[in-house]
Amino acid sequence: MSKKTGLRILVAPLDWGLGHTTRCVPLIKALRALGHSVVAAGNDAQLSFIKNIYNDIETVFLPGYDIAYSHSRNPGSARLVALLPKIYRAIKAEHGWLATHLKALNIDGIISDNRYGLYANGIPSVILTHQLEVQTGMGRQANRVAQKIHYRYLQQFDEVWVPDVQQGEGLAGRLAHPDQLPAHVRYIGLLSQFQYNTINTDHTHLLILLSGPEPQRTMLDDLLWTQACKYPGKVVFISGSTAQERNDIPAHIEWYNRVGGEALQRLIQAASAIVCRSGYSTIMDLVLLNKPALLIPTPGQTEQDFLARQLSARGIFTAVAQNTVDLNSITLAGEPGSILPGISEHYIDHQIVLAKWVDNIAGKKS
Repeated sequence: MSKKTGLRILVAPLDWGLGHTTRCVPLIKALRALGHSVVAAGNDAQLSFIKNIYNDIETVFLPGYDIAYSHSRNPGSARLVALLPKIYRAIKAEHGWLATHLKALNIDGIISDNRYGLYANGIPSVILTHQLEVQTGMGRQANRVAQKIHYRYLQQFDEVWVPDVQQGEGLAGRLAHPDQLPAHVRYIGLLSQFQYNTINTDHTHLLILLSGPEPQRTMLDDLLWTQACKYPGKVVFISGSTAQERNDIPAHIEWYNRVGGEALQRLIQAASAIVCRSGYSTIMDLVLLNKPALLIPTPGQTEQDFLARQLSARGIFTAVAQNTVDLNSITLAGEPGSILPGISEHYIDHQIVLAKWVDNIAGKKS
């Protein structure tokens, strides 16, 4: 049924780093394979990334939340609390944006990745999130209060899709497996911008893969660049910023602003070690490719800190604080691809969920 209906689905990822955008890639791919049209919404950087993969995709500009972190090396939870009014205004603004553009968009459904204002009466809507038990960094009581507020926002959507497996701790642990679940939650398996394969390549370099909000991205970039220049082996350094340029590149370093798609997958698979943020999308990519890594949480980003700590405690990855990282003393533990049986199968679960969802929309339209 889905191939005949030709639905128009709005896919809108949050602009908090590029991870929300990269994990929407398999959803876009699956929708297009089912014969549906995707309208991608985001800021310039997000739309540029998506159009690099699908140059014929329809896009629409949607202002981002434009969240910036403190320059402090230890921003703490207070900084996140201070951001809440700005986040609330952004949610309200994007809800108004959708109401204004709804007629022109002519969409049949909405998939919102962590954008809490993208719902509308009469339009089936899904929100994608792996953060069901919000980690405030201020204790379990504060977490429970935040969770109640969070669940009220989730109730505005018809379904909540969690990019994790349902059994056990999954990948995200308590973050995605709280004691109490909203009734409309569905686990859709893991998502990655990459394709699973078992290709073994020579481990030729240390890969530094940066991403995330400013100014902490630049602060980590400066720290690791100083160390990389003195590193005794080959380094591939991906800064994660389109605004940056470097002219002082030593012979043992390959430097890039950004790399995506198959080129990035090849660089990851050929790496002897990977140094990166502990963003959930990056973690899902690394697990698919079975690559151990040194995770460095963004200071003040409590979700990344939680993920790094729990994955390190489970022996899946190695984690270190930003102010203590040392490229010359990297010791990596774990074999990420062994965390779940039949790991590759968990990266196609979303296709079944998507097919049922669009068929249900098409059935109501016919």
